[in-house]
Amino acid sequence: MDQPTAPVPPPGCPAHQPGGRVPLYGPEFAADPEAYYSYLRHHGPTAPVELAPGVDATLVTDYATALQLLQDSGTFRKDARRWRDLNEGRIAPDSPVLPLLAYRPNCMFTDGADHLRLRQAITDSFARVDSLRLSHSTERISDFLIAQFSERGSADLIGNYARQLPLFVFNELFGCTADIGDRVFFGISGMFDGVNAEKATEVLFQAVGELVALKRQRPGDDVTSWLMQHHAGLSDEEMVHQLSLLLGAGAEALVNLIGNTLHRILTHDRYAHEGGLIEEAMDDTLWENPPMTNYAPHYPVSDVEFAGQKFAAGDLLLISFAAANTGPALSAARKAGSNRAHLAWSAGPHACPSKDPARHIAVTAIENLLNRLPDVEITVPEDSLTWRPGPFSRGLVTLPARFTPVAPAIGPGRQNGAQAQAAPEPVAPGRRPEQAGVWSKFLTWLTR
Repeated sequence: MDQPTAPVPPPGCPAHQPGGRVPLYGPEFAADPEAYYSYLRHHGPTAPVELAPGVDATLVTDYATALQLLQDSGTFRKDARRWRDLNEGRIAPDSPVLPLLAYRPNCMFTDGADHLRLRQAITDSFARVDSLRLSHSTERISDFLIAQFSERGSADLIGNYARQLPLFVFNELFGCTADIGDRVFFGISGMFDGVNAEKATEVLFQAVGELVALKRQRPGDDVTSWLMQHHAGLSDEEMVHQLSLLLGAGAEALVNLIGNTLHRILTHDRYAHEGGLIEEAMDDTLWENPPMTNYAPHYPVSDVEFAGQKFAAGDLLLISFAAANTGPALSAARKAGSNRAHLAWSAGPHACPSKDPARHIAVTAIENLLNRLPDVEITVPEDSLTWRPGPFSRGLVTLPARFTPVAPAIGPGRQNGAQAQAAPEPVAPGRRPEQAGVWSKFLTWLTR
C-alpha cells in the first residue's frame, strides 16, 4: 500500500527531511505563520522547532494537549534553571531569545509556593485598579497621542499610537515620575525594537530600581505601592523583577493586541459596515492573530512520555497559542459560541494575571481612536504590510493610515476650567534633571 505523500514545508523552511526542525524566525515565518503551523500539525500534537539558530525546542500545537501541559504543574515546571541545553552550554550567551527564556526571580519562572506568593501579590494589586479611573487615564493618553498627528491627516498607527500608548498607561498605573517614566519608556522600547537591547535592559532595570526606592520612601495610590505593601512582603530585588516583568511583557502584548485588532478592523469590511464591534474584533484577533503566539516555556521534571513522544528532564517545551487556537479541533467549539475559550491569555496556574485591565485598556484605546478619527483607513494594500520577525510574538512593523485632519484635543487642564491632575514629582531623589522625554512631555500637556 502506498504511503501518503509527506506534507511540503512552507516557502523558506529548510525542514525538508523527516524530523527536521522547523525555524520559527525570519521573514518567511513572520509573513505566513499559519502555513508553518499547518505543516507542524502533521507531526502530531507536538513538533520539533528551532527558536533561533542553535536553540531547539518542542512546540505544542494541539489545543487539548496544550491545556493538559499548562495544567500539569507536577510533571512540567517553569523554572528555567532546569533548561538542560542552557546548563550544558549548547545555548550561545548572546542568543537573541535568551532574554525571554533565561531564569529571573519573578512569578513567570517560579513554581509551587514561591509562585503562589508572588502571583497572589500581583493579582491582589491589580484587583485594586479602578476600571473607571483606568478608562479616564487611557482616554487622556489616547487624546495626547492623537493630538501629535491629528492635524496631519496621516499616521503610522503602530509607531505613533499602539506602541506608545501602553507605556504611557503603565507609567501612570505604576506611579512613575517624569524622569523614571522617560527611562522606562526608553528601556522597554529599546528591548523590543532590538536597538541596543543590552543598554536598554540596563536602563529599564536601573529605572525600576529607582522607582522601588522612591515608593519605599513615598508610597502612592498605584500598583507599585500596592505590590510593595502586600502581605507577601516582597524584597526590593523581588519588586524590581516583578515590575520589570509586568512593564516589559505587559507592554509588548498590549502593543500587539491594540495593533492587531486595529489591523483586523481596518482590513475586514464587516466591522466597518456593521460598526460597534470592537469587542468582537478583539475576540477574533485573540483567536486568529494573538499578540503572544508561541511562549509559556516548560520543562519536564523527569524523563516522561507525553502526547506520544518521549522527553528528557530539562527539555524545552513551548505552547503555540496561535496554532492551538486555529487548529481543526477548535472550529466546532468556536462556531458553537465559545468565543473566549481561546488560549491567547494562556491557562492554568500561570495564565495572564492582568488580562482584564489589559483588555480594558485596549478596548478603550481603540474606541477612542475610532471616535476621534471616524474615517480612518489604511493607505497600503494589506498584503504589503510587514510583520515583525521572531518566534514569540505577533505584531506589525507599521500600519500606515489616513483620515480627515482634525484639530488636536486640548490638555485636560483647560477642559471646562477643570484643575489639571497634579503631575508626579519630576525627578527621582538623587538624580539630576535630564532632557525631557516623551513621558515628561505628556505630563506637561496635562497642564495646558
